Order: sequence, then structure tokens, then C-alpha cells
Amino acid sequence: MMDKPPVLPLFDSPEHLMLGNVQINQHITELSVNGLDDAGLIYQHACEWLFEQKHHENNYKSYRSELTSFLHWCFDVAKLSLADIDRKKMAAYVDYCQHPPQELIAFCNQAQFKLDKVSQLRLANPKWRPFLGKKRDGIEQVYQLSDNALKTKLAILSSFYSYLIGEEYCERNPAQIWLNYSKFSRRSKFKLNSEEENLLSFTELQWSYVIATAQKLAAEQPSIHQRSLFLIRLLYSCYLRISEVSARVGYSPVMGQFKLNQQTGIWSFYVPISKGGKSRSIPLSKAMLQGLIDYRRFLGLADLPMPNDTSPLFIRHRAAGHGREVGELNANLGIRQLRDDVEFVIQTAAQMALKDGFSQDSIQMAKLTAHNIRHTGITHDINLNGRPLSHVQADAGHESIDTTSQYLHTSQVERHQTAFSKPMDRLGDID
Repeated sequence: MMDKPPVLPLFDSPEHLMLGNVQINQHITELSVNGLDDAGLIYQHACEWLFEQKHHENNYKSYRSELTSFLHWCFDVAKLSLADIDRKKMAAYVDYCQHPPQELIAFCNQAQFKLDKVSQLRLANPKWRPFLGKKRDGIEQVYQLSDNALKTKLAILSSFYSYLIGEEYCERNPAQIWLNYSKFSRRSKFKLNSEEENLLSFTELQWSYVIATAQKLAAEQPSIHQRSLFLIRLLYSCYLRISEVSARVGYSPVMGQFKLNQQTGIWSFYVPISKGGKSRSIPLSKAMLQGLIDYRRFLGLADLPMPNDTSPLFIRHRAAGHGREVGELNANLGIRQLRDDVEFVIQTAAQMALKDGFSQDSIQMAKLTAHNIRHTGITHDINLNGRPLSHVQADAGHESIDTTSQYLHTSQVERHQTAFSKPMDRLGDID
């Protein structure tokens, strides 16, 4: 078996990323056991964020490189969780990148992973290093990080922290704060624009296209897309993260998670393991309950589940070809497969919108992902359906009402109209 490099690369190429790597999984587990309790959660977030760049080769490589360097510093050097990083600690990371240990610098590109001929596993290439220096006339030069390279590194980290905020992992963006106070702030404001923020949601029109497309696909190819339709309905109605309905180590979602509240007579979906290890129960709307009934009828099940119903939530179309569920047909799907299902529907909906002449909407829709469906459900319930913030907060699993309040949106027209209509004395007309 190959030797290890002094620092492990953490992220394989897109086709291997979500399959997991024995060597990296062991490393992350050791970190979790030895004090970094949320190392596994951080790594999962990083993989999901990185995987969204799978169709953009240059972005994927740049993001992978920066995530690897940053997580190495956080985990191996500073022994810190990402949630504990502030502006001063980010400055310490910048200094580390400007003066990395000599043994971590390579002077030619090396593959991060290679197939080990003995074990037939993809393992870290012992020649790989996280920092790349330059040679001139065959002579290794003193390592230098240019201003442009440094700005790019921090901009990538800022984008990642924006994603983490959207996932409610943390509440601050130390990379953005560092940039705002750095020498670069006067020349180039690295402010996150609306296209980069992860609280983006579908507009009413865009969401109508997504639902209509999912219904159309389900009608035309029910064996494939009835699952997609139910998944999208569930993510939207219950504000679910895709990780909460997909299989992973220690969790296989089942139909028995739909439960009837004997006191209210309302059905809900129970999430036993949510962000931060918390559980929550989300009540179903009438429309979502009917969606559940329709999906179960398609699967040949009774309209509503019994408490002990262990039927998988999302079954495979074909038997699993690898992994711990190899050969099984009725096995739950993982994040990658479910994300691909949702992405196909969104991209098809974007094409339908473009065909109907909504070119700008189509462009915006094509950039959104499964996680934006959660934000759409929250946004629509607060701003269109008028649900109280406290109710949405509980269903979304937000620790603070301030997080839920970020989804409040209003237009200038609405703001002016409500200001114009407000009375000076609400009791003035009472005799």
C-alpha cells in the first residue's frame, strides 16, 4: 500500500467524490473522536458544496484546492471547528498560506489520488502537496503568494461560508469580514451579491414551472419521476434539507417517519437527526398529505403509513451496484442520487421557461439547487402564505428567530402602500 503525503488531500475528482474514500473517512473519524466533534458534518457540507461545481471543471479544481488547504489548517494546525473561526483566526490562516512549511510545497503538479494496485483503492498520492511553488531555469524559487491569488483564496472561502450560513451551520462569514478590513477593501469590494447568497429562492413563476415540470414528467414517465415529484413536494412543503431524506451511515429514512398527531389530527414528518443533532417534527399541509397518498398508491402501499412502517422513503429504480446495499432494490437513495433527480427537474423546468419566453427566469432557475427548494418553501410561507415567523422557525429547525427573519421580503411598492395607508389614530373614529 502507498505511503501517505504529509497532508491528506480531502476531495477526489467529481466522479469519485460522493462515493467516499476509506482513507479520508478514517481521517475524518479520527478528528471527530479526538475533539473536533463536527469534523464529519463540516466535511459533508464541503463535499456537497464542492459537488455542485461538478460541471465547471476550473471552479471545481480551484474550490477543491482552497477547501483542502483551509480544512488542513483548521483541523491539523489550529485544531479548530469552522464555526470558531473569526477575523483574527482568518488572519492567522492567511499568514500560514503566505509562509507554509517547506515540506508542504511541491514544485510540479501531482495527482491528488492514485489507484493502489495492491488494494485496488484510490489512495492519497504520497508525492502530492497542498502548496505549489515555481521553478525558474530548473531552480526552485522562494514560495510567494500573489495578491490576486490571496484575494481569490479568500473569495472562495467567503462563498463557502455563505453556503454554510445558508445551511445554518454558522452565522458569520470570517473570510468576508477579513476582506472588508484588508488592504484589498478599497480597491476591490468583495461584497457578496445576490447571485452568490445561499438564501436565494424560486419566484412564484419559477416555482410554478418546477412543480408543473415535475408533474408532467411524473405523468409521462411515472416509473422514474413519481419519485422526483414526491421528493420535490416534500422538500418544499416541509423545508427539508436533502440530507434529511437521504440515506447515510446510521440513517435510512422510512415511511414510518410520517406520523399522525392524535391531539390535532394532523400528519407530520419526523426528522430524528437534524442539524446539530436535534430532532424536529414538521406538520403536513393538506396538499402535501395528498401528495403522500398519491405516492404511496403508486408504490402499491396503503394510503397512509402505520407507525411501524419500515418501507424506504425513496427506493431505487435498479438494484444497488456497489456499497453496503449492493444487490438491494428496495434500498434508500443517497444524497447524490436524490440531488441528481432534483437537478434534472430544475434544469428541465428552466428549459420550459426559456421556451415560453422567460429567458431571465430560465437563467436564474438553472443556477438553483435542491437546497434552494428549502429556502423557497420558507420564503413562500412567510411572504405569500402568511405563516407566523415562530411557526416557520420551529418547522425549519432554526435556533433563532433572527435566522427566520432573513426570509422576510417586501417590495418598494408594498412598503410604500402600507406606509401610505397607516392611520394616525386607530381609535379616532370610535364615538
